[in-house]
Amino acid sequence: MRIISIVVALLLGVGVAVAREPLYVVNGRVVASIEDIPHEDIERIDVLPANEDTIAEWGSEASEGVIIVTLRYDTAATFVAEGYDNFTDYLAHTVRWSDMHPAERVSLRVKVDVEGRATVTEVLDATSRQFLRCVERAIAKAPLWSPAMRDGEAVESLHLVNLKLPINKALAIEPAVILR
Repeated sequence: MRIISIVVALLLGVGVAVAREPLYVVNGRVVASIEDIPHEDIERIDVLPANEDTIAEWGSEASEGVIIVTLRYDTAATFVAEGYDNFTDYLAHTVRWSDMHPAERVSLRVKVDVEGRATVTEVLDATSRQFLRCVERAIAKAPLWSPAMRDGEAVESLHLVNLKLPINKALAIEPAVILR
């Protein structure tokens, strides 16, 4: 009898356990998720309800609605130089910050222009001015990116850079006072 109860519970629960999601469309292409898209890359988001018109246009996959994301570009900007396919890795190996220095961190917003030059547009966080200046100098001397493209034209794009050096050292814990 116990086995029958378990089987019935499983059969009844199957329809409930399957979570339905809307159909995600990014720049005209259906994708599995939009979680990894940086907010600064999004130009517009349109939400279509799960109604007859939406299902007629997008098919039965749109039975939970459609989220259409339009990015600022068709092709993202890319950085490939001297064996590095990631700008942060390039900076980690280019910035002169010895293991004798204390661990430092910066978080920056970087703009890549239509020529592929990267420039700092905003300092979000920096644990020291000296480290920030070292990182800014490395960015100014960095090789060009391949800029983002939209409709065959190069466009500006924004990127976040988070860098901590030396990599193998922990940041110093700052004393804090908690008020209750």
